[in-house]
Amino acid sequence: LLVSKDLGKHLLEVEDLLQKHGLLEADISAQTERVQALNAAALKFSELEGYQPCDPQIICNRVNHVQTCLEELGELAGKRRKELEDSRQLWAFFQEMEEAEAWIREKEQILAAKTCGRDLSSVLTLTNKHKSMLGELGSRRALLHQAMKRGEQILAKKRFSPGGIQEKMREVRLRWKKLEEVTGLHQQRLQEALNFFQFSAETDDLVAWLQDTYRIVSSDDFGHDDYSTQALLRKHRAVVEEVEKHRAAVLALRKQLALLAPEHRQGVDVQIRVVEVEQLYGEVAEVAVLRQQWLQDALAVYRMFSEVHACEVWVDEKEQWLERMEVPEELDEVEVVQHRFESLDQEMNSVMGRILDVNQVVQQLVDGGHPSSEEVRSCQDHLNSRWNRVVELVERKKSQLSSVLKIQNYLLEC
Repeated sequence: LLVSKDLGKHLLEVEDLLQKHGLLEADISAQTERVQALNAAALKFSELEGYQPCDPQIICNRVNHVQTCLEELGELAGKRRKELEDSRQLWAFFQEMEEAEAWIREKEQILAAKTCGRDLSSVLTLTNKHKSMLGELGSRRALLHQAMKRGEQILAKKRFSPGGIQEKMREVRLRWKKLEEVTGLHQQRLQEALNFFQFSAETDDLVAWLQDTYRIVSSDDFGHDDYSTQALLRKHRAVVEEVEKHRAAVLALRKQLALLAPEHRQGVDVQIRVVEVEQLYGEVAEVAVLRQQWLQDALAVYRMFSEVHACEVWVDEKEQWLERMEVPEELDEVEVVQHRFESLDQEMNSVMGRILDVNQVVQQLVDGGHPSSEEVRSCQDHLNSRWNRVVELVERKKSQLSSVLKIQNYLLEC
């Protein structure tokens, strides 16, 4: 049993042989105590004085022979245990290699079947799963490194033929290297897909914002008075600032597209999408400029109407006063009226300046093709007409006063 060359053909068989060997060692240990007891008893016969049933030398030789055989048996048992343990280490190494190969095959199949997702959500899910797999890969790499070290230790003992061990280590290393390459390639493809879908999502968000902004800047609400138009103009200026802030994002689309993988950036759809965004942004910016001009024109119109109203109120008041006023015949009363006309001249100069400003604003609106040009022109004509009437009334009253003064001065001289 102890000189058997059967060291097992796989790990389970070696474990079984080691278990049987352990029983044999226990039996040897038990027999050792028995042999030692028998040897001790036999040596007593070699020490007898007088009658000796056997030659003491024969007894000593026999005891030494049995002891030597027992020691040889112990040495054989120790040697076989060492051989069996080395065999177990060898087959444990091969089993670890087989498990590593099986794990590698499993991951290769998983990677071969994996896609890169259809949208941003699925890509993010696959990326998280791939990160978990990278963690497994790191743990398995450490275990494989330890197994390879055990393989090197087996080779260093030179107890077994190195061919099979070296071949197995070479095969596993090659498969592991290939797995790492495939894993790296899949990670790269996932990152490329992630970049593409993030680019698409950001582009979609930008398009949605531009569409909403276009609806805002293309509104036909320009307010109904000075206050409401000013409020709309303030809001529109804030929108214009946001449009300007998004200019950089639109200009960066081309650079982001160039950074995508060839299979993504060379797609016709994505290139068309970028052109559509650029065109849409151009339209939004253009319409925003037009709306700002329209709001400013509307504000100018409402302010002009307000100024016209103020002027007409003054014209109404002076027109009524002039029409009701009777030129007095007494000199002292004439002088009072004359002083009032001097004050009126100052007021008229101030109002004249305001009317000239109104005429200038009207001319700018008409020249700019304002949609309310006819209404503005009509309002201007009406104000100028009434102003001319007041001027005529003033001139007429002044002429009357001048005549009265001449008469009074003539009478005084007489």
